[in-house]
Amino acid sequence: MASGTSRDVLGSGLRVLGRAIREQPRIFAVAVTGSVLFGLMVIASAYVVGAVVGKVVVPAVARGSVAGGTLALAAAALFGISVLRVVGIFGRRLGAGYMQYRLQAAYRRRVTRRYLELPLAWHHRNATGTLLSNANSDVEAAWYPIAPLPFAVGTLVMLVGAVVSLFLTDWALALVGLAVFPALFALNVVYSRRMAPRQARAQRLRAEVSGIAHESFDGALVVKTMGREAQETDRFAARAGELRDALIAVGRLRGVFDPMLETLPSLGTLAVLVVGAVRLRQGAISVTELVSVAFLFTVLAFPVRAIGWVLAELPRSVAGWDRVRRVLDATGEMPYGTRTLDPATPTPATLAFHDVHFGYEPAEAHLPGTEVLGEVSFTVPAGRTVALVGPTGAGKSTIASLAVRLVDPRAGTVTVDGVDVRELTAASLTSTVALVAQVPFVFDDTVRANISLDRPGIGDDEVWAALRLAEADGFVAALPDGLDTMVGERGTSLSGGQRQRLTLARALAGRPRLLVLDDATSAVDPRVEAAILAGLRAPAGRTSADPEHRSAAPGPGGGAAASILVVAYRRATIALADEVIYLEHGRVLARGTHAELLATVPGYADLVTAYEQAEQEREQQHTYDEVTPLTSGLEIEVDR
Repeated sequence: MASGTSRDVLGSGLRVLGRAIREQPRIFAVAVTGSVLFGLMVIASAYVVGAVVGKVVVPAVARGSVAGGTLALAAAALFGISVLRVVGIFGRRLGAGYMQYRLQAAYRRRVTRRYLELPLAWHHRNATGTLLSNANSDVEAAWYPIAPLPFAVGTLVMLVGAVVSLFLTDWALALVGLAVFPALFALNVVYSRRMAPRQARAQRLRAEVSGIAHESFDGALVVKTMGREAQETDRFAARAGELRDALIAVGRLRGVFDPMLETLPSLGTLAVLVVGAVRLRQGAISVTELVSVAFLFTVLAFPVRAIGWVLAELPRSVAGWDRVRRVLDATGEMPYGTRTLDPATPTPATLAFHDVHFGYEPAEAHLPGTEVLGEVSFTVPAGRTVALVGPTGAGKSTIASLAVRLVDPRAGTVTVDGVDVRELTAASLTSTVALVAQVPFVFDDTVRANISLDRPGIGDDEVWAALRLAEADGFVAALPDGLDTMVGERGTSLSGGQRQRLTLARALAGRPRLLVLDDATSAVDPRVEAAILAGLRAPAGRTSADPEHRSAAPGPGGGAAASILVVAYRRATIALADEVIYLEHGRVLARGTHAELLATVPGYADLVTAYEQAEQEREQQHTYDEVTPLTSGLEIEVDR
């Protein structure tokens, strides 16, 4: 693979640069114009310097005096050329920088947008650290050669002009140029081919180091509590050491080729002086022409390096672009439809599953997929509460994901108010259905921002109403700054139950017509959970907890504010449901009320009894932990 990369890197790199030029043609034209102006002024300066030496300095030395007018004219010419060179440098650098940063910003947005378009199954197959690297260092690497690219293009124009001027001056000196310039280009090509596999490996290791670091930081709780600090440090150090060695290999190769690239123009200048001296004695050229050509080779040494800079960065650019393109070309996105659900008077929605089958794609194409759901059919009638109950792995969370269209079924349909969710617009679906996941995610922001998410129409009154319905208004009011309290990264300043109630309030603030709760109150005290669910089932505008003054999320009067599909474990939660769907191995085995299933389905009765016993044990353990200090002096976190 490395050898193939080394052979193809030049062509692949040029295609990447071509894409950049096609996307930013005007800015590139400005940068190249500045670079060409600079290059032409370099050639002009060589011949002006030659003229000054040959026609001003040499005659002045011979006469012992210099004409003031001639000297002033020479100074004016050099000054004018210098001004134009400055203008060229400014245009080249401004255009190149603007082009590079615009491309990087545009592709960061494209990669991020693509992340959001791709299904969860794709994200499950890709490490978070790799995805962060794709959107950051890989994008930067892909467009890194853009900075020297206009300079290199202008240098090519300058080299063509230099060769033409050399032939117009003397054929022997032109042959020296024809020997030096192709040698420089060939050396750069060899350099880029040898550099390609090294840069590709370094770019891959950057992503792996980022992935390990992210995993260790994200799993800090596990690392600390399991005493894995040393092992995680060693794991990170080993991969960081590989990255160090890879970068040293890059630097070592650069250290070999850079002096060679620096030396060739100098050797060219020496060859010009030797050949030029011979041609000068033969009378074929003048002192002015010899000085001009020698000076030209001297000033060409730096611009010619620009070509080397582009070629040297092409391997890294190709490696970065391949990794970015892997994201942009990934398939599996779920396009939205054009239909909307926007009744004049919002009412609870009806959710229906019709013979739904679902399975996760395998990590590798040749492996069989995993069947999760089969022939699942049920309905959540408008304004009713349906509980999903089943053992671990029965498919409950998958049903919740299908209901809000995080994934699509392989067969069958999921409908909301009779419309296939695949036919709905994104705005219509997200305004109608809300999911509260088992693992709550809280942004590193204020309580207010976490609930409103800057959605229009959600002011403080709506935020407090949602908090009251989620039984979260009490602890929020007790926070130091109330709604303006910063909750920390992932809500680290809050307990697990508080985070769950905030995410529930976030969903309720959007006034969904269908609420999907995926074990969303597992960390909440059972009494608080019962109050929350009773409030959700109560008529809109009131809750059973305090019917006199506690306002629920807005909704139509006289009925529940939303239909509810809840993944439930606790007996109290299940008993509140109008209907219970009992699942095993991805199939619906029974349905009915809690009492009916308890009396007629042994597997259901055993499972609910086991859940209840486990809950009682947790309650007893919490009580013990609250009254018994730990030997370490720490306290077990309980829901506040």
